Amino acid sequence: MAGPGEIQPEVKRLAVAAVVKLLRPTDTQAVVEVIDAQYGGILSDSASVLVPCRVYSIRQNRLISGGTTVDVRLSKSSQGTWRVIATHPARPGAPVASLSAAARQVLASEQILLPPASAADIRSGQVHDSVLTAMLELAKTYRIGVSVIRSGHPTNVFGTDRPSDHPRGRAFDTWQIDGHPVVAPSTSRSLITSYMRATESLGSYNVGGPYQLSGTAYFSDQTHHDHIHAGFRT
Repeated sequence: MAGPGEIQPEVKRLAVAAVVKLLRPTDTQAVVEVIDAQYGGILSDSASVLVPCRVYSIRQNRLISGGTTVDVRLSKSSQGTWRVIATHPARPGAPVASLSAAARQVLASEQILLPPASAADIRSGQVHDSVLTAMLELAKTYRIGVSVIRSGHPTNVFGTDRPSDHPRGRAFDTWQIDGHPVVAPSTSRSLITSYMRATESLGSYNVGGPYQLSGTAYFSDQTHHDHIHAGFRT
């Protein structure tokens, strides 16, 4: 989870270790599969790492699958040492009885890879159709690895008091495109930038990623070196 292309890889290693320890049951056999570790924010002395996971355990001779996304907060000491100071598992909300057509299609799509918390976000009915229809359109061209939609993301844009679009169900993050991690140096720049432009063309007013593109909708910073953010107004 902290290979070539990473900024501050030690931060992600610490976060992943904390999540595995948090989610692994002590009373039964279990495996924690870490899907990704992406920044929710990275500053000079503080960080948020979002870690979507699947958890497989055996209870009463049955294989049980589940999982969540954990927002791991870290702090850097004056001596330069990072440490985990808090873990915040996702709270997607209860599933609703009736979902929109777009929600059902996203959940059924083999082109959209959803971690457990993101799938639960959609089942809760709290993700705007603007997000869902954009995913469906992108999935006509790309196979999308989603990392975060609503739950498990900081409430505010990290390091600010500005509300994030994620908790309001108006954004999604992509960590992988056609099987290629956004953060990997081997992933072609053209694949990433074409995906960013396609996202903007589908109505995203706020597209963040590892490359700064021309246009008011686009931004790039250290936090978004490892994923593509797409925010929607409604």
